Amino acid sequence: MKLPISEIFFSIQGEGVNIGKPSIFLRFYFCNLNCIWCDSKYTWENQDKAKEGIDYFLMDIQEILNYISKFDCNRVVITGGEPLLHQEKLKNLLKELKNKGFYIEIETNGTIKPKEEIIKLVDLFNVSPKLSNSKVDYKLRIRNEVLKVFSEINNSIFKFVICDIKDLDEVDELVKKLNINKEKVYLMPEGTDEKTIKERSLWLIDESKKRNYNFTTRLHILMFGNQRGK
Repeated sequence: MKLPISEIFFSIQGEGVNIGKPSIFLRFYFCNLNCIWCDSKYTWENQDKAKEGIDYFLMDIQEILNYISKFDCNRVVITGGEPLLHQEKLKNLLKELKNKGFYIEIETNGTIKPKEEIIKLVDLFNVSPKLSNSKVDYKLRIRNEVLKVFSEINNSIFKFVICDIKDLDEVDELVKKLNINKEKVYLMPEGTDEKTIKERSLWLIDESKKRNYNFTTRLHILMFGNQRGK
């Protein structure tokens, strides 16, 4: 039972409620969306022709655990790509991680409904519904029935990538439609360089205060730039 892994690295969580906490990142290959501003296009851009051993590595659970054990850290962030494309195999990895005492985060685009056993094994879902600034068709990126599930469970937050102030109208609409608790909502400036993030942060912080949402920066980009494995 092997999983397609793009990379594994030890860094800090750069976004959201656990920002700044040392974390092991387990990045899966393959995604069901193609956001124009995605900073990890290497996990999906070539997926129709992707080759094992070049674009990704097939690793069994024990291989993954052995690799993770090299790091002195008990937090794992499972990201992608889209990790929930692999739920059947993923649940066995989650069980092993949980048995070893890991805190588990999953980063997801919110288009795939998590199975109940997955929900129970995950400490936090970082759900990032894509807005129109992603240039992905609405029917592909917004699944109300899935987002409703995430809005109703306790172990979830919602992180929205913001490029322009008009994006906030879409956030407000989704929050109202799905009855999302505003305490779960994080607004994050889109950007893969320090200048862009800082410029967008100035007005986005003000808007977060006005609308009673949380603000999150992209700490890893500010510190390391847009580098893989950071």
